Amino acid sequence: MEQFEIIERIHELEREIALLPPGSIAAKKVKGKEYYYHRITQNQKRTETYVDFDQVDELRVQIEKRKELETELKKLKRLAPSSEPAKEGRDTHQFSTYVRIGSQLKNLAAPVKKYKRRECYSVLHDFVFGEQQDKVFILYGLRRTGKTTLIRQAILDMTPEQLNTAAFIQIKAKDTLSGINTDLKYLEDQGYKYVFIDEVTLMEDFIEGAALFSDIYASSGMKIVLSGTDSLGFIFTEHEQLYDRCILLHTTIIPYREFETVLGIEGIDEYIRYGGTMSMGGVNYNEKSSFATSKSTGDYIDSAIARNIQHSLKYYQEGGHFRHLYELYEKGELTSAINRVVEDINHRFTQEVLTRTFVSHDLSVSARNLLHDREDPVDITQNIDEVAVTELVKTMLDILDKEEQTVEVDDTHAYQIKEYLTLLDLIMELDLLHFPDVNNREKITVISQPGLRYAQADALISSLLLDEKFNALSAMQRNRILERILSEIKGRMMEDIVLLETKLANPKKQVFKLQFAVGEFDMVVHDPTTLTCEIYEIKHSKEVVANQYRHLINAEKCAETEHRFGEITGRYVIYRGENTEIDGVQYLNVEQYLKSLV
Repeated sequence: MEQFEIIERIHELEREIALLPPGSIAAKKVKGKEYYYHRITQNQKRTETYVDFDQVDELRVQIEKRKELETELKKLKRLAPSSEPAKEGRDTHQFSTYVRIGSQLKNLAAPVKKYKRRECYSVLHDFVFGEQQDKVFILYGLRRTGKTTLIRQAILDMTPEQLNTAAFIQIKAKDTLSGINTDLKYLEDQGYKYVFIDEVTLMEDFIEGAALFSDIYASSGMKIVLSGTDSLGFIFTEHEQLYDRCILLHTTIIPYREFETVLGIEGIDEYIRYGGTMSMGGVNYNEKSSFATSKSTGDYIDSAIARNIQHSLKYYQEGGHFRHLYELYEKGELTSAINRVVEDINHRFTQEVLTRTFVSHDLSVSARNLLHDREDPVDITQNIDEVAVTELVKTMLDILDKEEQTVEVDDTHAYQIKEYLTLLDLIMELDLLHFPDVNNREKITVISQPGLRYAQADALISSLLLDEKFNALSAMQRNRILERILSEIKGRMMEDIVLLETKLANPKKQVFKLQFAVGEFDMVVHDPTTLTCEIYEIKHSKEVVANQYRHLINAEKCAETEHRFGEITGRYVIYRGENTEIDGVQYLNVEQYLKSLV
């Protein structure tokens, strides 16, 4: 493990440890009855807090988890470089935070020379090398979306003169604004002009005191770039301390064209499986996928999403912004609620989704489609133990049923979780319109990280493989059922990807799905300025079949559409095959289509 990777892991561990309870559990017997207490020793003072019996096991798990992480942290700290490096040369000034300068910056940036650059890099480049502004630059997004790499690439682009006046500060959980202020003051006195501060949201007092960076240092001519994984913390800061004094660049959404050009990996199916982070074992970037296994996906949801929300809320207005989510957080059930939302994110986001006894949507949809297969219908429900499979899926996704929750989740909880997931750019909503009443709109909620969604669906496949009843089928039957399930999942995900990326590329147009009494257009792109529209079908197929575009050439459906949205200027089927045309319908290759969106 490289020194930089060690430091990164140390900061991850410090962040996770900060959110887990310290101390131990003590048991006391009073008149033959056992009572439990959470014992914490701080500053040589011991406190004990009573713990309800039904909370003991969960608290014990969290305490043990903290101890495991603390053990790993101690081992890594022995391998890490000194946390207080002196300024190069004769000056032996000791920094309060971990500051890298001079040759240390070259060593920091060197490993990313071979990496291709994300499209958003130009925004950071223009700030660093452009005219002076009395603002700070905020680079934020979920883990493994390339934030630190972007900074290292900016350092690579510096001239020797610029590099001599640049510093990189790596923040740890124990750091404070007071300490970083001391270091910035020293750097300013020494003529430093460029300062990159990574993981700045780890500081407990960052949100409440972030104006320090803009009002004191940026206004005095220093260019400051702040980065971190707690996106919500930056959003709170932008609305409070840094209002109108910052430039925001969010890295979470990684479209298909960047997945291919930056990572060097081609194919919509690969994007479905791994898209969403700058890591997939590609030749041009990180080697390890966050969504390779259900465990790594669960870890990502927990650390990058759930803990992101919890950490930011914990330190914003002294925890006063948890609102109705505080009890879920206090009972350790907020992560479970978020996991449930992510699993069902492409479907209904209501109280029912969060509180009903869990049933896998992927399983039910696939079962219905297999039963109605025209060539060889199969009743999958007769060949699997639905209860056993569902229990396995629940276990893998860490989801609590309503009866297992100590806090009743209502519509308010659901709404607030959705708010925060939207602020993180993890989810976006698109319109679902219905004829004849197009003013009655529903919302389609899509997730911006397809690999995360697919990995959870893969947990279903793993569950099926463990089911005894399912394994009684022949190998050919098992393979056919599993392939059909995966095809259904990929098909629905491909629709979401095309809708989302088309919407992002056309902010001035209306992009939506349109349903009729019978049938639908998978996507409509309406230009309200020219009063024209384009209609699309989206198929996870490589074949050209007339049945695919029957709705696109249906006279009645097209007449209704033109009456409401203007002249239809194009009819398209987006699929995985080659570009072609049949019956006036253009077939577009999905990869080429997505790469054309800018």
